[in-house]
Amino acid sequence: MNQKREPVLVVAALIRRSFDSDRKILVVRRGPAQSGAGYWEFPGGKVDPGETSEAALVREIDEELGLPIQVDGFLEELDFAYPSKTIRLRVYWAMTAQSQIELREHDAMKWCLPEEIVEEELSAADRPFVQLIRAVYSSK
Repeated sequence: MNQKREPVLVVAALIRRSFDSDRKILVVRRGPAQSGAGYWEFPGGKVDPGETSEAALVREIDEELGLPIQVDGFLEELDFAYPSKTIRLRVYWAMTAQSQIELREHDAMKWCLPEEIVEEELSAADRPFVQLIRAVYSSK
């Protein structure tokens, strides 16, 4: 019998620096110990039971990057099917006033304008969001 499992809820942040007038977005590269190593992504992680998406995002960014953020808007939610599971990825806008980042799970980071993000270098689940991000930036 083929049972359909509920998607795993995952959150990601489009982090911008409050002092950056260019409004560049943080992307990080998955480290060698992570699944999908070598791919770039918008940082985030799984939502724990009983946790709100926003609280999970703040916690995950602190755990992975040592970076305090303020969630300041919702972009979109999309499901993505991997061979072993399906994730429901909720992507939020976030802001930080801090410039120092501690890469605890990732091995590289960069600040990019939306047109500088190379979709093919992103994890597959993050790719559909690039066009949405570019659309938001072009409308402002």
